[in-house]
Amino acid sequence: MSALSELKPNHLWKHFDELLKIPHGSGHEKALGEYIVAQAKKLGLPCKKDKAGNIIVSQPASAGLEKAPGVILQGHQDMVWEKNSDTAHDFLKDPIKPVIRDGWVYATGTTLGSDNGIGVCAALAVMEDATLVHGPLEFLFTTEEETGLTGARSLEPGSLKGKYLLNLDSEEEGAFTIGCAGGADSDIALPLARKASKIKTAFRLKISGLKGGHSGLNINEGRGNAIKLLVRVLWQAQAKFPLALVKMEGGNKHNAIPREAWAEFVVEPAKIKNLSIFLQAAGDKIRAEYKTIEPDLKFALDPIEPGKKDLPLTAKSQKTLLDLLLGCPHGVVSMHAEIAGLVETSTNLAILRTLKDKAAILCSSRSSVASALEALRNVILAVTRLAGAKAKQPEGYPGWMPNLQSPLLKTMKAVHARVTGKEPRVIAVHAGLECGLFGEKFPGLDMISLGPEIQYPHSPDERVKIDSVEHFWTFLTTAIKELAG
Repeated sequence: MSALSELKPNHLWKHFDELLKIPHGSGHEKALGEYIVAQAKKLGLPCKKDKAGNIIVSQPASAGLEKAPGVILQGHQDMVWEKNSDTAHDFLKDPIKPVIRDGWVYATGTTLGSDNGIGVCAALAVMEDATLVHGPLEFLFTTEEETGLTGARSLEPGSLKGKYLLNLDSEEEGAFTIGCAGGADSDIALPLARKASKIKTAFRLKISGLKGGHSGLNINEGRGNAIKLLVRVLWQAQAKFPLALVKMEGGNKHNAIPREAWAEFVVEPAKIKNLSIFLQAAGDKIRAEYKTIEPDLKFALDPIEPGKKDLPLTAKSQKTLLDLLLGCPHGVVSMHAEIAGLVETSTNLAILRTLKDKAAILCSSRSSVASALEALRNVILAVTRLAGAKAKQPEGYPGWMPNLQSPLLKTMKAVHARVTGKEPRVIAVHAGLECGLFGEKFPGLDMISLGPEIQYPHSPDERVKIDSVEHFWTFLTTAIKELAG
């Protein structure tokens, strides 16, 4: 056992210590599901697993509280797998290595998985706490939340019986989330043409060191998008130098701001010196522009061996690709007119891959207003068509409308004031939570989202504040008792 198991509450951190050893990225939750089922069986609790891998565990009420309103504790099994390029780590088999520093738990060069591992472990700890007084409880563990809320989409109507749902997937101590944005992706395919070249001098231009982060929660912070910055430099360079692109790549997840991107190209030997000077100057300008927000931003230009089968793009294909990427929107589109500081609509240029005959581009868009989301996706579609590309725009997920008159919210606010001596912040977030889908599938379900202090999720800087986990646990268990009457 690691030092995590010595933290309080011990049974919550004990489970989290085990989770770090179990692969559970999106689409790879099987082993974690088996762990959850094993915990339920050990306690003799009824447990169901559906075709999507969602797990529902039921726990009878404490004696005399059988008629209390049912409470559902919900978290998602999957985590985002991200690592620094210089970190040797295989998420499919290597355990995540935790580090305790200055009151926080970090991972070592990778995402930690506190999103949503702490919520899952809190539910498991409640499940096994024999001292807790409670009404009827259900524990819902969904799958593939991070890649499109797949598990929540697949839930069968009627599969949950509770009146109240506590989503354990928020990341700010002392705050209750009661609303979230809806979202949808745009998958773009741009045809590419290539030609043979006699030029054998090849280079790789790489941008790294960016913070990245959650494409909803961090989109308003002005963080750099590695794909956009790379394209910005290349678009300028191609007008001055006869470089020919061979490959471009950036980003890994639809809901993460790209931290790294690179391009490989060939260029005539006589142009190398001046091109290098130009790229250095362009990089210096961008570093100066982002010096406060992205102090670790790096540009690196290195010679490489050209691939024997890798042909450069034609001039027309290259120009079209860079025009499309430069024109494709990224960042905040509008702020909420009534809730100060809340982003209403945004989009993330998330992933870029150049294949032999096409470029694959993914844009992930969000809005708390359905019509604004539709309008933004139409902008992306229009830019795509101008470039001669095609875009698939699959159905997205709904937002979650705030209900300030919620009986659950009233009770939770009173408990928070009593336990902490402070009024909680009541917020909506510019991120996708499964509550929007739960609201559609289970009409009348009263919901709230809460959690400990987690910072920089979806990036290797992810960290969870140790004392906030204990505060979260104390509040959660007190609220469960209160809701039982």
